[in-house]
Amino acid sequence: MEYVALGDSGLDISRLTLGTMTWGEQNTAQDAFSQIDLALEHGINLIDVAEMYPVPPRPETQGDTERILGQWLARSGRRDKVLIATKVVGPINDPTRPSHFRDGNTHFDRANLTAALDASLKRLGTDYVDLYQLHWPDRNANYFGKLGYPYQDDAPDSAPIEETLAVLKEFIAAGKVRHIGVSNETPWGVGRFLEAARHADLPRIVSIQNPYSLLNRSYEIGLSEFAHRDGIGLLAYSPLAFGVLSGKYLNGARPAGGRLTLFDRFVRYSNPQAEAATAQYVALADAHGLTPAQLALAWVNSRPFVLSNIIGATTLAQLEENLRSIDVTLDATLLAGIEAIHTRQPNPAP
Repeated sequence: MEYVALGDSGLDISRLTLGTMTWGEQNTAQDAFSQIDLALEHGINLIDVAEMYPVPPRPETQGDTERILGQWLARSGRRDKVLIATKVVGPINDPTRPSHFRDGNTHFDRANLTAALDASLKRLGTDYVDLYQLHWPDRNANYFGKLGYPYQDDAPDSAPIEETLAVLKEFIAAGKVRHIGVSNETPWGVGRFLEAARHADLPRIVSIQNPYSLLNRSYEIGLSEFAHRDGIGLLAYSPLAFGVLSGKYLNGARPAGGRLTLFDRFVRYSNPQAEAATAQYVALADAHGLTPAQLALAWVNSRPFVLSNIIGATTLAQLEENLRSIDVTLDATLLAGIEAIHTRQPNPAP
């Protein structure tokens, strides 16, 4: 395993992070325990959860992923061996998003952030989290696959970034949070968080967790420069595009237990353009003696602005394959092949 600095936090994190959004829905607690043990054997030290998980989000299962990790911590006694990242949900201003959190009160103000963090700590059975992330912005913005900016006013009770950071500063002072990050953010948002920290003596974000894969390279356009200029690197989520880049859904296939088989809401990465691009990446991987998943993950691992690649799986066999991507080096010919496909079919699933 390789390790990199998490911004200016003083922490070193593994180049692969264990993703968890299936725990409590597609995976049982015992499945999750086995995944954690295997991941740690391979050198992973960062586990990413969220108060919203598992996904799809439902009131009946909300928080179960954190509870499962908490159960593992209690039975293993290995809190000091892992870094825990969790996330607080943002405002529910879309009928397609979950509305069962705090009676719909999910702006990033003191009351909601305090309630969210305390509940996460209770489920996790720990006194602190290493990285606390804002799951999506507390304002109208283009994220979750939206390309165009929505020209509309924010909700009257949206919390300003400075207010949010002031609350997070209190969490850090109280020892409940070590470091903070953002997720599903835009260049404007990252810039404002950094500006507020610089000019108002507020805590500085150390990372951004956004989608990034062969099918969605939009991060490169306006956000990747922050890693070089300001040390704010990427925790890349959905590097396999909900499993699409494994090739298992090509030609309309819907394997038993697959996310796209079980849940018809996950269509972000399965449009015809994405399928056409995926078929080309699968063929390229085959020509170079790699599995499609290893090609897709190794490419994300190799990007200079990526801190850690968040890998998830529903089976130990899948997790083993994903973990082996850290040992895959892509040569110049293969990288050129990837760029050629991207030129023909750029960002088919943003």
